Amino acid sequence: MANAPRYWSGLHGLATLTLIGAALYFLLVEHGNHTLPYLPYLIILLCPLMHLFMHKGHGGHNHGEDKRPDRDTDRSMEDGKK
Repeated sequence: MANAPRYWSGLHGLATLTLIGAALYFLLVEHGNHTLPYLPYLIILLCPLMHLFMHKGHGGHNHGEDKRPDRDTDRSMEDGKK
């Protein structure tokens, strides 16, 4: 899985970034009077999203634990299902 292509460097990721950039441009330039007063609230609302996406990359809050499942535990769980 280490050789899997990254989403944001692929064609779909670049298209997504382009569309997001265009939407932000038009929101700020054409509708700046309507969106700028809400900008502090939008930044605060982004905090939970950033937390979710940033913790996804390193497995959440399992600090210092072994990320590989124990093979003996897996076998015992399979034996219990039989």
